Parts: sequence; structure tokens; C-alpha cells
Amino acid sequence: MDKQGIDAVQSRVRQHRDDMIRFMREIVAIPSMDSKIGPVGERIAAEMRLLGYDEVRFDVMGNILGRIGSGPRVIVFDSHIDTVGIGDPAEWEFDPFQGKVEDGILYGRGACDEKNSTPGMVYGLAIARDLGLLDGWTVYYFGNMEEWCDGIAPNSFVEVDPKVRPDFVVIGEPTKMNVYRGHKGRIELRVVAKGKSAHAASNHLGENAIYMLLPVIAGIRDLEASLGDDPFLGHGKITVSDMTVKTPSINAVPDEAVIYIDRRMTFGETKEAAIAQVEALIPTELRDKVKVEALFYDEPSYTGFVFPVDKYFPAWALDEAHPLVQAGLEARRAMGLTDAPAGKWAFSTNGIYWAGKAGIPSIGFGPADEETAHTTRDSVPLDDLVRAAEFYALLPAILKARL
Repeated sequence: MDKQGIDAVQSRVRQHRDDMIRFMREIVAIPSMDSKIGPVGERIAAEMRLLGYDEVRFDVMGNILGRIGSGPRVIVFDSHIDTVGIGDPAEWEFDPFQGKVEDGILYGRGACDEKNSTPGMVYGLAIARDLGLLDGWTVYYFGNMEEWCDGIAPNSFVEVDPKVRPDFVVIGEPTKMNVYRGHKGRIELRVVAKGKSAHAASNHLGENAIYMLLPVIAGIRDLEASLGDDPFLGHGKITVSDMTVKTPSINAVPDEAVIYIDRRMTFGETKEAAIAQVEALIPTELRDKVKVEALFYDEPSYTGFVFPVDKYFPAWALDEAHPLVQAGLEARRAMGLTDAPAGKWAFSTNGIYWAGKAGIPSIGFGPADEETAHTTRDSVPLDDLVRAAEFYALLPAILKARL
């Protein structure tokens, strides 16, 4: 893209700086935990209507869609607008929804993960349209629920509503203004132990389900060193993330215990192998009483929509030479950012469906640092929040020239 076009984008973004910051503070102020994104979606819809989007609506799942154009090629700009909860309110030094601005940084729940990219996407796409940079494209802003269960919203986008399979996807999860091109996959497991209850005073008559899981827990603790490795995605991870127990009372032997496992998989690791690794940790004499299960998700969204899915998603990485990656790197250079190779996330994103399951070329670009996600330091630098709009506005035209 020539300098005149880049200068025009940057000038428009600067003109809308205050609008984007105001918009961001207003959407952070609207709680959107537990998939309940209706109110924040309405606020985002109002901004898109103000900016003249061709179509603005909620899908059947309850995600908010905004479309500009009707060209033959489709790009989805994905920004999940649900957040995790706030935990203990006493741990926050400020109201997590009203937030605060300090040293040019906005703090608040969702400021990093992932309302961070919504203002830049919503404004960036409108700016690109106004400057004639969307010729041949249909572009979607897709404000969705991901913390609820990542991957379901994009799966529904492709298969249910609007039943569109995009050619490319840009994921707005935090990347510190770098281009990211992949991350590990994951599977969620549980291990269920069935014991036998008895009074604690006669515990020899029972079979303690907690004790049955102790060798499994210890084995998981020591398993990580032997997991798979990849030069780009890194080493596999495994964590016991939760435990529940069923017992008649606190003075009884528990007859059921369940641990939950978060397993992050790198290239070369499969769902079947991940399950088998945990099964191998169960002592032979307990294998009829201790079972490993892959989790399945079928909870309804806030609209009542149900999309049943296994909680397994493969690792993915788009080749650095792919036109989408190279267009992303060129867009960064056009913005005047320092050259940097395409990186990867440590955590999981909707890319596990877009790229991991559906094979749709996807990259990430967003302001903020993922290390502040889910913490009381949840935050985004305001300069980056605004400048991200330059990237989203420039990318379609730069990518088109490479196709």
C-alpha cells in the first residue's frame, strides 16, 4: 500500500481516538460473565449502526455480528466479548467494571481479555470502507462468547448461523501488537474414582475414593517432562485443575472423587494418546474403579442455544510464509512498528476451531499482554488500543495484493 493510503488510515484513526476510548470504557463497564453477552452486544451493535455497517444482528447463539460489504472473499474479525468473573472483589484496588486509567493504561475486567480488540475492529473496518480499502471483500466483526467454551462460537458461525465459511480470520486476543500464528491444542479430561462409603470410625469397611486418585495425581505431577515438544509451539502441558468429592458427611469415607485435567497438546500429540497417558497412571488393581473420560460440552448459551461438542481441539500453526501471515507483518511495518517475527499464544483462543478444526487460515493481532488476562491487573495500553484500528483497517487491502 502506498504512503498516501497509510497516512489516510492513520489520520482517520487519530480522529476517532476519543471515540474508541469512550467506547472501550463503556463496554468494559458492562459485565459479561458466564456467556451473558446480550447487554454488551447491544452496546456494540449501537456503535456499528452509528458507523453505518451494512448488517448488524445477533445470531441464534447470542453473538453479535456486524457486516460490511458483499465481496467474494470473506474475512472474519473475531473478538470475544465475554469475560471471566472478578473473583474476590476485595482483591481489586478499584471497581473492575468502572476501571481506571493510570499512566496511559486502562485497567478493568476484560480490558485485556478480550474487549481490547473490539473498538479497533469496529472502527477499523468502518475506516477501511470509507477509504475504499474493502473492494472485493465481505468483512465481519464477530463479537462472541469464548470464555464459556472456546471454539463453539466460530463452529456455530460456520455450520449454523450465518452459515458462512470465511476465507481468513483475524483473532483479536492480546498479542502485544505482534502477529501471532498459532498455539497449542487442548483436551479437557476427568478421572472418576468410585469407592465405598463407611463411617470414618470404621474406615476399614470402606474404600476411600480420594486415596484411589492419589497415584494418578502424583503421576500427572511428574508426567510433564515426558510430554511432546515442538520447536515453535513448545512443550506439552498437563495440570490437575479441579477436584470434587462425594461423601455422605465429613465423618464418612468418600465414595466418589473426581479430578479435572487441563491438557495442552503440541504438534504430534493426539487425543487418544493424551487419554492413554493418563490411563497408564491408574494402578492395575484399580482399573475397574477408576476411569478416564473426555469432557463433552452441551450447556445452553444465554439464548438457550445448544451446540454439543467434544472439549478437544487440535494444535495449530499457520506457516510463516502464508500470505495472511506476511500481510499481517506488512501491515505492522506500514504502521511503523518495529519488525518482529510472527509469534504464538501461550493460552487457547477461538483459533482452535477456525484453524485447528476447520483449517481456515488465521492469525492473531491485538493490543495488551496476555499475562494480565484473568488477573486484577487486566489492562490495555490506550495508545495500542487505538492504533490496533490501523492494523485492522490496512490488512484487507494488503492481503488482497498478495493473493
